[in-house]
Amino acid sequence: MIKNVQIKAYQIGLVFKNRNLTEIVKEGNHWVLGNKSVDIYEMKSPFEAGEDLPILLRNENLKSLLEVIDVKDGEIVLMYENGTFKEVLNVGQYAFWKGMINREFRKIDIAKVEITEDVSKTVLENIKLKNFVRKFIVTNQYKGLLLIDGKLDQVLEAGTYYFWNNEMIVELKSIDPNYEVKSQLGAGIDLPVLLKNENLKNQLEMVDVKDGEIILTHENGIFKDVLYVGQYAFWKGMIKREFQKIDVTKVEITEEVSTTILGNIRVTNLVRKFIVTNQYKALLLIDGKLIKVLEAGTYYFWNNEISVEVRSIDMRMQQMEIAGQELLTKDKAMLRINFYVRFQVESIEKALMENKEYDKQLYILMQLALREFVGALTLDELLLKKDAVGKEILENLGNKAEDLGLKASDAGIRDVILTGEMKEIMNQVLIAEKKAQANSIMRREETASTRSLLNTAKLMEENEVLWKLKEMEYMEKIADKIGDITVSGNSNIVSQLKEIFVNRN
Repeated sequence: MIKNVQIKAYQIGLVFKNRNLTEIVKEGNHWVLGNKSVDIYEMKSPFEAGEDLPILLRNENLKSLLEVIDVKDGEIVLMYENGTFKEVLNVGQYAFWKGMINREFRKIDIAKVEITEDVSKTVLENIKLKNFVRKFIVTNQYKGLLLIDGKLDQVLEAGTYYFWNNEMIVELKSIDPNYEVKSQLGAGIDLPVLLKNENLKNQLEMVDVKDGEIILTHENGIFKDVLYVGQYAFWKGMIKREFQKIDVTKVEITEEVSTTILGNIRVTNLVRKFIVTNQYKALLLIDGKLIKVLEAGTYYFWNNEISVEVRSIDMRMQQMEIAGQELLTKDKAMLRINFYVRFQVESIEKALMENKEYDKQLYILMQLALREFVGALTLDELLLKKDAVGKEILENLGNKAEDLGLKASDAGIRDVILTGEMKEIMNQVLIAEKKAQANSIMRREETASTRSLLNTAKLMEENEVLWKLKEMEYMEKIADKIGDITVSGNSNIVSQLKEIFVNRN
């Protein structure tokens, strides 16, 4: 039995007998025995024979018509047709008919990461290469650190980068060069390991901070941050940076650091701040040892293990009240005295270093001096010398105030208060004195009154008109106190009134 097989243009037929290739037929009509089969292939398409391809390629005639591509492990082949990317060939064996389409095959080694072959961005972005390509983007103003299996391979500028996707671990760390590098690396990436890359090392400015040190960083002349113990890396050429190294093992700030920086929140935990207010002075003690006297102002010291103490004292004139002192005079009179003393600190070292609680000591000294002075006087003597008590007590005080670092300038008794029976006795004495004074005044007034009457009588005796006027004055006063008076009109009214009063008397 014979059958007819038609092979069209751009086709080719393979004649098989018992699965063995016996003949290759091209365009035209062909008669084939019935015990043979014919497989027809499109010559513009790849020759797809599956698992039988290696067997078929043993036929030299067929092999001469085909372009065979072998893709090994760790490879891919990019196939271009007429200059246009068409397909990716993965591991395996492929065959394509010769002479029909202008094909180009580019073998790629994807066992490495970097794409060294000439492959366009368009091809790399093609969806058919999605599983074979890693894409990384370094945004503007950033740097990229390309890590392969944890080791720095390249330093990348801003841009888009492609790498072959294989078993190697490829990671991109985007770094903002305006900030410190180490803080941006994240866990598992060690800066010293990265610095083995000379390219990166040459682009970085390294800063090492040792124990007992800090570094103040300034960017474009403005304070930015504090660096503590450790190693830091900054990208060169991006920002003008200055690094000021500070020795914080000492106490005094000898470096040129402005108070604005010392007051910055980033620095406050590193600094001890003391304020000596106006009209005050202070002693600076380091590890308990006096260093110097501080005038009014603000002072800063590094905060470390060394003890720093600032003891301040008011240098103004001060007044101390010694109130309610119950004292006994020489004549056993019990008094309560309110006393005051005005003083000023002259030696801050004596007041604070050589004496403890100088003000309490002064209080006790004045208390004892007052007690001694009052006990040596009677009540009358004390009252007479009340205004001079302060001066005498200060004289008796001598150098004791100076030993406290003080100068007492003024003192005095504010109040003397009598207590108990003494108060009643003094009230009685005062009453008696006032009564005696009143009696004396009354006696003087009576004498003066009598003398005045005598003088008036003499004048009236010598002057009749004055006598008459006096009579009329008395008659007027008497008449004011009488209801009705009857007189006749034959004689002088005054004479009649006079007779009435004389007769009544």
